[in-house]
Amino acid sequence: MTDTQPARTPRKPARAQKATGAWADGDRTPLNPNEVFKQADDGLNVRQRIEEVYAKDGFDSIPGDDLRGRMRWWGLYTQRKPGIDGGKTATLAPEELDDRYFMLRVRSDGGALSLEQLRAIASVSNDFARGTADISDRQNIQLHWVEVEAMPEIWRRLEAVGLSSTEACGDTPRVILGSPVAGIAADEVIDGTPAIEAILERYIGDPQFSNLPRKFKTAISGLPDIGHEINDVSFVGVVHPEHGPGFDLWVGGGLSTNPMLGQRLGAWVSLEDVPEVWAGVIGIFRDHGYRRLRNRARLKFLMADWGPEKFRQVLQDDYLGRALPDGPPVVLGGRRYDHVGIHRQKDGLSWIGTALVGGRVSGDILHAVADLAETHASGRVRLTPHQKLLVLDVPDEHVETVVAGLEALGLQPRPSEFRRGVMACTGLEYCKLAIVETKARAAQVVAELEERLPTFDAPLTMHVNGCPNSCARTQIADIGLKGMVVTNEAGESVEGFQVHLGGSLGAEAGLSRKTRGLKITADELTDYVERVATRYTEQRVATPAGSPESFASWARRVDEDELR
Repeated sequence: MTDTQPARTPRKPARAQKATGAWADGDRTPLNPNEVFKQADDGLNVRQRIEEVYAKDGFDSIPGDDLRGRMRWWGLYTQRKPGIDGGKTATLAPEELDDRYFMLRVRSDGGALSLEQLRAIASVSNDFARGTADISDRQNIQLHWVEVEAMPEIWRRLEAVGLSSTEACGDTPRVILGSPVAGIAADEVIDGTPAIEAILERYIGDPQFSNLPRKFKTAISGLPDIGHEINDVSFVGVVHPEHGPGFDLWVGGGLSTNPMLGQRLGAWVSLEDVPEVWAGVIGIFRDHGYRRLRNRARLKFLMADWGPEKFRQVLQDDYLGRALPDGPPVVLGGRRYDHVGIHRQKDGLSWIGTALVGGRVSGDILHAVADLAETHASGRVRLTPHQKLLVLDVPDEHVETVVAGLEALGLQPRPSEFRRGVMACTGLEYCKLAIVETKARAAQVVAELEERLPTFDAPLTMHVNGCPNSCARTQIADIGLKGMVVTNEAGESVEGFQVHLGGSLGAEAGLSRKTRGLKITADELTDYVERVATRYTEQRVATPAGSPESFASWARRVDEDELR
């Protein structure tokens, strides 16, 4: 070095990149407690212990890793012990929150139930679950108050009619969403049912996909009616100009505490290829997903880092061994896809879609629906991703009879907009993560709004969630309500909600808007919704097509003060 050359500052050593826990990096050392118990024993293996040990020796015989971990692989969660208020949710240990009873989630892939399946669920509900039954926004039915001693008989009854709870929970491929009107809708591009059935037969319960970084959610539909933007992988019906009807491929959607909408890969997939492509996408998640931190383990985080171009290239090169053809995007219209009401099927019969508050039904109601469907229709029933229930194949001469029968059960085919648009998660009643009550609160608010605003005529979705995890899809609702503890005017800590506004899917897809400091107590909820709904009807404008502006569009454009 000459005297005129400046001395070089020593370069700092490169900062080692923190391990993500991805198996593809070559190190399978488990980096969090969930990965430890999954590596120690596959969650699928707990079924044998439930049947041979725990069902005989009782609740106290179940070790913690099985009780709060592996039993989820068979649809079983311990439910919340009664009497524990929401303010204690984050402060108590799991064993203090656990009740000695379970929620059981029954898979209903595509939401399709035959008459015998509906009756089996109803009987299990009445015989083993104190008559409880809730339709979830994943087209499942959830039962409560289930004792471990009853599980062998429950499985025997469910599996005898082709139902299961296999991988209904856990870090697994969860229930597959499908159009509730698959095979009967006149405007359906393609019926995705064969693909759903093929994936169920080939892959559900297969150990190659039973240890994923987190849950994996799938949607397959010939219509854009299943929230394709918020699933880990979605196949949505499109017509290719050369290849004909098939599916547009979306990857990386998910909500919870860090919401992201899925992204198109720009690839067209034939009906026959859906199972193989599905296996490729979930294989990428298994191998490349981030296993170190649970709150960054969903597929959406990998997609956010890779982008759709890289994801498609890895899928084609490393998992399919061939290129997928480019394809057209999904055609999104302005129609509603909640399936409520009386609709003509392509075969000339009708389906009748009913609204029920928060998905809550019962064993007796399900038995009564089965009676109606058997007497006046084909017996087929479908569940929807909006917590609704449909009776299919109703002849014209029986439509009003079925409508009257459903209304007598509290299931409304001609509901108010408030009843039609409400969704609610499980909430404080049973969920160990919840902070506030949801289903009873939703029912109360809907009844009060129907009385106060009987002529309200615009679509309005109101999603009531008991905690930040967004099981009721807070961020894509017109009015999304995230449960929390708030302080009332008297300075007391009470149940309340953070308000999200203007979320939607479809043609106006976008996440909701959080207005600064907008939190309300649970007791103020009806007054608040009445106020904001009234302002919307007063201020909405006509769209270029002449239809009224949607609530989401209005909520996104007005000043914050109008939303308070």
